[in-house]
Amino acid sequence: MHLLWETLTDGVYRCRLTFLDVTVGLVRGTRRNLLIDCGTTLSEATQIADDVVGITGSPVTDVVMTHHHFDHILGSAGFGTAVLHSPAAVARALTTGIGHVRAHALRYGVDPDLLDQAIAGVRAPDHTVTAVDLDLGGRSVHLELPGAGHTDHDLVVVVPPVGADRRTVVFCGDLVEESADPAIDTGSDLPAWPRALDRLLELGGQDALYVPGHGAVVDAPFVRAQRDWLAARTSPG
Repeated sequence: MHLLWETLTDGVYRCRLTFLDVTVGLVRGTRRNLLIDCGTTLSEATQIADDVVGITGSPVTDVVMTHHHFDHILGSAGFGTAVLHSPAAVARALTTGIGHVRAHALRYGVDPDLLDQAIAGVRAPDHTVTAVDLDLGGRSVHLELPGAGHTDHDLVVVVPPVGADRRTVVFCGDLVEESADPAIDTGSDLPAWPRALDRLLELGGQDALYVPGHGAVVDAPFVRAQRDWLAARTSPG
């Protein structure tokens, strides 16, 4: 294995990439393997792809990209003909907006040569998503835009339990962060963000595992506390 993968529930895994502590999720079905977010470079993608085969015995068939920031989308170039799912804003970022994505990545110190190698291979997503269920074989996952927050198009992936393990897993993208305060920038919708987290909690429930875009896995009380922290930043006084 190239990366350290945590087993969250039966058939559900995640790792944390060294660069920017980006979370990559994996859901194994009997027919399809779904990746959630994919890092920045082809070298990261190669490590992930090799590890998925090692864990599941078969390659990545589907990739979900939660939002348009470079560290969650550019690795998608390394998964060949895997089916790509994303919000419409990601489709724009990977096509007409790729210059802005490149500039953003350079500001964070991505090596220009590695960056351009990844960009050379990117393609538009196959499916743009607002809400859909994907059948992976033996399990279904739910993709939904719960509302604006970190961006105006944050997509989450809800993985219901199967078998004896009864915990739902919610891959939150950057709607939730554990390793730092939530990342608020000019593309964020601060007033709407707490409502998006309320919807996230409805989707997952009290006992779910919530997987942030960066940092350690958290629980529902952590998500509520982050919601309250965000709400306080919009309150008068």
